[in-house]
Formats: sequence, C-alpha cells, structure tokens
Amino acid sequence: MTLLNSFVLNNLRTIEMIGVLMRIFSFSLVSWLGPASPFMFVWTFNTIDAVMLSWCALLKKDSAYTVLNLFWILVGVIGMLRAADLIH
Repeated sequence: MTLLNSFVLNNLRTIEMIGVLMRIFSFSLVSWLGPASPFMFVWTFNTIDAVMLSWCALLKKDSAYTVLNLFWILVGVIGMLRAADLIH
C-alpha cells in the first residue's frame, strides 16, 4: 500500500486532472444524450473518478474534498444499482 500511495503522491496533479476530466466527460455525456445515456457506463466511470479523487484528497489530508468525493462514490454505487435495475 505504501508503494501505491507513493505513486499517487508523486503523480497527484496528473491523477487529479484525469479524475476531474473523467467527471466532466461523464456528466457531459448525460447532458448531451439525456435518457439515451449509457447510465451503467456513466455511473461506473463516475465512481472510478470519485475513488481516484478521494484517494488524492485523503493523501493530501483535505477533509472537504475527501467528504465530497466519498459522497460521489456512494452516489455512484446507487446509480450503478439503479442502472442494473437492482433497486428502484
């Protein structure tokens, strides 16, 4: 885990930028396609970027962004469950 944390810290700005671009892409896709959006893809993609951004925020000890992105992980999991029609 220490090796992985070191990698993230050494590439923090790049990982954060990738995560932010992923989030912009996923919500842009929903905005453009509306109900025709591939919701499982969007929520999976969004949850991956939330994990990336949460990890960065945790390592930076940034509590506000940690809470925000942990919330997005929860939203993403619920979105995936809804997209899979496992909850209504």
